[in-house]
Amino acid sequence: MTKIAIIGAGMAGLTAAQLLKDHAAVTIFEKSSSVSGRMATRRADPYSFDHGAQFFSAKTTEFKNFIAPMIATGVLKPWNARFVEIENADIVQSRNWADSYPHFVGDPGMNAVGKFLSKDLNVQVKSRVHSIEKSGNQWSLVGENYRNLGNFDWILLAIPAVQAAEILPSSLQLQEEVSSIKMEGCFSVMLGFTEPLPIEFDAALVRGNDISWISVNNSKPGREGPFSMLVHSTNSWADANSHMDRGQALDHLCSQVRRAIGHDVGNAKHKAIHQWLYANTKKQGNATHFIDQSKNIGVCGDWVIQGRIEAAFTSGFKLAQNVLITL
Repeated sequence: MTKIAIIGAGMAGLTAAQLLKDHAAVTIFEKSSSVSGRMATRRADPYSFDHGAQFFSAKTTEFKNFIAPMIATGVLKPWNARFVEIENADIVQSRNWADSYPHFVGDPGMNAVGKFLSKDLNVQVKSRVHSIEKSGNQWSLVGENYRNLGNFDWILLAIPAVQAAEILPSSLQLQEEVSSIKMEGCFSVMLGFTEPLPIEFDAALVRGNDISWISVNNSKPGREGPFSMLVHSTNSWADANSHMDRGQALDHLCSQVRRAIGHDVGNAKHKAIHQWLYANTKKQGNATHFIDQSKNIGVCGDWVIQGRIEAAFTSGFKLAQNVLITL
């Protein structure tokens, strides 16, 4: 049976694995201690934070069909948030998401999606791939301390563009194409309170500020516990201040929250910050993935299309379809 290695256990990698698992022996290598990528959840008892992707919608028939089992089993639920748009500290628009198309979240956290998709897959966590080498007709994966992670007929990279470019051999045309794509960073601020803040929204898009997003995490389905807030910085501020002291970055972004909502969040019982170096990308061209069928290697990720969960699915789905043709 054809052996396929997938590097990265986010939505793109897990999607590709699900499509290929019945046709090949698939092994996923994930550098982190758990699956899900940016569909991440962090817990700091008694608080819970989705500190990466906040929600997603489904527009294409393929994605709707893909997530249908998760909706049926309750892994995905609609978040009927009170949504507002804030511009220069003023609420300029408001609506209830229940009145529009569904905005899905994982229950009890966004990482529930990755856990569901990976439960019947061979996933090797804490397995960072440092390089890949062509050995005869197969690819050899090299891990830490030059440890051989195995030989495979196909390799699919489902990781951020910068990381994929570092692993891809420079002799491949794919390497040049992937390295040309720039990704943007983001800081996530996690705030937990003993008492709810007197705000009248669950989710807010923010403009005219160094933050772009505020959500009340405990307003999502399945979240238990006291009032918790998740804040995302703008991509431009994160990139310009990527080396700022984390304490200073946290204080600055908290001051931006106060400016946006008119309430001091500096007295939060729990305060933490996380940096995503590769969080987003602007809309790209018409490609959905990269593939070199003569070399049995491909690359996918939301960044190939646009920084969205459905884009990650589409990229992994289309790449897997192309691989299936060769099996």
